[in-house]
Amino acid sequence: MTIPGIKDFQIYEPLWLLLLLLTPFLAMLRGSRRGKRAAIKFPATSLLRDLGRPARSGFGGFVFGLVLISFVFGVAALSRPQKVLSYDEEKAEGISIMLTFDVSLSMLIEDMYIGGHPVNRLTAAKRVVADFIKDRQSDKIGIVAFAGETYLPCPLTLDRDWLINNLDRVQTQRVGDGTAIGSGIASAANRLRREKTASKIIVLLTDGANNSGRLSPQDAARLGATLGIKIYSIAFGTPGIHSIPDPRRGTFTPVGQQLFDEKTLQEVANIGNGRFYMAQSLNSLENVFAEINELEKTKIQRRKITETDELFPWPLAVSAAALFLALLLSLTILHSAPEPLAT
Repeated sequence: MTIPGIKDFQIYEPLWLLLLLLTPFLAMLRGSRRGKRAAIKFPATSLLRDLGRPARSGFGGFVFGLVLISFVFGVAALSRPQKVLSYDEEKAEGISIMLTFDVSLSMLIEDMYIGGHPVNRLTAAKRVVADFIKDRQSDKIGIVAFAGETYLPCPLTLDRDWLINNLDRVQTQRVGDGTAIGSGIASAANRLRREKTASKIIVLLTDGANNSGRLSPQDAARLGATLGIKIYSIAFGTPGIHSIPDPRRGTFTPVGQQLFDEKTLQEVANIGNGRFYMAQSLNSLENVFAEINELEKTKIQRRKITETDELFPWPLAVSAAALFLALLLSLTILHSAPEPLAT
């Protein structure tokens, strides 16, 4: 039984409180007592005047009050007052995700826009990925980067802030140029291999066709499929003729017609039981990651835990102390027998 207005408190055995209705009757019973009938009758009380001092029975009401206090707090203890401690427990079954970035020189092509200003593909991709990471609170996320070879900017981690801060390590010209999509998938799959999570995912983002590495994208996807890894592939960039800026020399290198190997990326997604996307703008890339975010929901189990802290020892201690004091006073200084006089 909860008490309105008192938070986090309840009476577990409220029926015992009905005994408190007896308290007024016990008090009235005490007030109506006239004392016991005299054992010896005397014709005049004056004969007893010099036999001894009168007993200190005037304090009997105090002793009886202690007994009533003991009774009230004893009933309170029997009703088992409790402090309620309740909280929500959340158990999240996270996902392991490897973000696999193409960092070939073509990712420096400035065909994306942020706030009306042109930015390169890599900068735009990092911005979208950072928002994606922030939304995946219970997942382990890592980053593999690839060009002609692969490297690991960020291993799998649950530390969101560290991961976002280390997005700066995803850069071009860290390894040989080229586009080794198969190597990127294989490296990401190898990182996910030992993970015990229920779901393992590779998100592959590239702006070109596979032209490097010893492993084809399809074979790498099959390797991932045997490990239970799902693959989402994204072709990112705009078609047409572009040039690549060289930040070191301040020059531009023409690359001719932009090629996207959509067929291969579609096959990779099919083998990996995922999906293929084409993103030709920052907004469309945001929509792609938003869809992946919705498709790969983390399983969260919530339950309410209620614990109680027993409070009955406190009223029980008061009851016992009051009863002990009443007995002590009755047997010592408030004893009802007359005290003898010296002769």
